[in-house]
Amino acid sequence: MEATNQTAASEFNLLGLTDDAELQPLIFSLFLSIYLVTILGNLLIIFVFSFESHLHNPMYFFLCVLSFNDICSSTSTIPKMLVNIQLQRQSITYTGCFTQTGFVITFAFLENFLLAVMAYDRYAAICRPLRYTVIMNPHFCVLLVLVSLLISMADSLIHTLMTLRLSFCTDLDIPHFFCELAQLIKLACSDTVIDNILIYISCGICVGIPLSGIIYSYFHIVSSVLRMSSSGGKYKAFSTCGSHLSVVSLFYGTGFGVYISAAVTDSPRKTAVASVMYSLLPQMLNPFIYSLRNKDMKEALRRIVTSNPSLL
Repeated sequence: MEATNQTAASEFNLLGLTDDAELQPLIFSLFLSIYLVTILGNLLIIFVFSFESHLHNPMYFFLCVLSFNDICSSTSTIPKMLVNIQLQRQSITYTGCFTQTGFVITFAFLENFLLAVMAYDRYAAICRPLRYTVIMNPHFCVLLVLVSLLISMADSLIHTLMTLRLSFCTDLDIPHFFCELAQLIKLACSDTVIDNILIYISCGICVGIPLSGIIYSYFHIVSSVLRMSSSGGKYKAFSTCGSHLSVVSLFYGTGFGVYISAAVTDSPRKTAVASVMYSLLPQMLNPFIYSLRNKDMKEALRRIVTSNPSLL
């Protein structure tokens, strides 16, 4: 296959989930609904946090940051897909594709770190209750978020710069609804060994370490709760972790599901369909999990609505 220099590639083609023109309106409506629910749900979390002073603590601060990250993550992929469907085209510019890839990597890795930070917050609250306010002081909470963001951005920048040096073949079709790093590397005609090694290293750092931190935190949380003599204390401790555990299970469960799907099927399109579960579903469901399973959030929302009946 004839190779072209990377600077000659003016655009890529995002093939989406299907070539069937009759299904495009359905896909458009589905993804528009997912996007609107994701944006409105996560904005609701941020709104409640901003207006309810009693929620101004580390757990809800991290939840607010997670909601903002979910908004950014969805915005980095869905709008471009919706525009392409509406205009009946599949193209994305060379610059736009790599920009999208960078944002997708940043927000995906930041989600891992935020979930780990939230697990550490629960560990400090349950296992170190007397020193909780000292450990999770406002400056330290902001520092944890900033460090997580910087690591995610640095990793994203490295991947983007390494991919930019590749030469691409004449086939510039990406069998996905966004510019995924793995798919971009598959289109390259030049040597991609270093790029693939970097993917494994970055996954070990930005996925393996946060996941290990989550497991470590909950191991100690469960151990501490089991040592409690009061059943009421056990229930209260577990109830504060229920929403976070649900979000973690959804995020990593769908992620591993996509990984297994990619391993057992040779169809990139089927993998792209499966990746919807990982890249969009958690961001859409997170607000519902935290609002429906969290007593404080439900009471705060009820107070806001009661005091502002014009919102209904």
